[in-house]
Amino acid sequence: DKNISVINELLNAQVKPQPPEKNKDKGKLSGKIFVLTGTLPNLKRSQAEKMILENGGKTSSSVSKNTDYVLAGDDAGSKLDKAKKLGVKIINEKEFLEML
Repeated sequence: DKNISVINELLNAQVKPQPPEKNKDKGKLSGKIFVLTGTLPNLKRSQAEKMILENGGKTSSSVSKNTDYVLAGDDAGSKLDKAKKLGVKIINEKEFLEML
């Protein structure tokens, strides 16, 4: 009864319920960790990061054994070298877009 009363008060105060946000744990990239390095041919890094997050993935600023993919563009530096040493899968922009 108390919950119904609170809900009615909120509705009377013109509070409009909204559907829950899209579940961030679901998507084509769910559970995958990406590190971006270098300059991508067509996407800004901020755009690529947003696409990763919107599809359930995560981004990191450093490469580790937990990294699933390194998205590498031109002039990639030490992150690319570390990914190679750790055996992390390295993809380019085209391969990234095909994953989506």
